[in-house]
Amino acid sequence: MGQLNLILVGPPGAGKGTQADRLRGDFDLPYYATGDILRAAVKEESELGREAKAYMDKGDLVPDALICKVIMERVDSTEAADGFLLDGFPRTQGQADVLNDALERRGRKLTAALQIDVPDEEVIRRLSGRRTCVKNGHNYHVEFDPPKNEGVCDQDGSRLIQRDDDKPETVRHRLDVFHEQTKPLVDYYEKKGLLRHFDGERPPGEVHAHIRATLATLQLEEKL
Repeated sequence: MGQLNLILVGPPGAGKGTQADRLRGDFDLPYYATGDILRAAVKEESELGREAKAYMDKGDLVPDALICKVIMERVDSTEAADGFLLDGFPRTQGQADVLNDALERRGRKLTAALQIDVPDEEVIRRLSGRRTCVKNGHNYHVEFDPPKNEGVCDQDGSRLIQRDDDKPETVRHRLDVFHEQTKPLVDYYEKKGLLRHFDGERPPGEVHAHIRATLATLQLEEKL
């Protein structure tokens, strides 16, 4: 079987984390979320981590080339020899070009960009309904997973709050930024024939089954 080099694309709240967990179990792929990698590199105080921290401390965006270097450190590790799953990178066409060039230099290529599609109103419904307890961070949802007593955590009795980034106006802004950044990226992978769409409004198990079937087809095509 060839490598499975995958990226996950989709708005916040689309269920990328849920699908990533299932794909990791299916194919034993390492999962790299950009934010986690940057924080880990800074914590490890690697040379790239110190360089990234200098930008982050000033509140500046970490340059594409530097983010890609940090990502490629992981891609070059032995755990990613048979493939990887990227989430949150690339975010722009510029980053996609940098990643493509870096993979080509290593004789590797992207297998597919897996886009989980969810309408904006559904994203707002999912995210704005989230509630978190102030004491231990237990999570609830007013519609899908409500507490027994409104506004009170079942587990420790502390107050439940709506995080600022889950407020509807904030979610709308996050979606505007996502669409603005991601449309060129989606077009980029569409033209390369790498984009695969999945209906994120379907139950997670059905989305997972569709992704697995798609990847099985791609693996079969590679053998022919």
